[in-house]
Amino acid sequence: MSVLIYSTSTCPFCHKAKEYLTSKGIPFTDINVGEDQTKVQEMMDKSGQLGVPVIDINGTIIVGFNQARIDAALAQMK
Repeated sequence: MSVLIYSTSTCPFCHKAKEYLTSKGIPFTDINVGEDQTKVQEMMDKSGQLGVPVIDINGTIIVGFNQARIDAALAQMK
């Protein structure tokens, strides 16, 4: 299982997404694009967006905190 979250430290929806995954016991890698500019292009290549969070669940890209889409992507991984 591979879950990446492209986020910034000041983004409230990023915090919500990380809290939600943590509450479900889902491990993830947090990539702070505010601190690592090289990852901004990687995030844009995946999502076409500059907004955060961008969540990559095994190649399924979710822009923003969308609990239903997160749950659907996680269900496909089981």
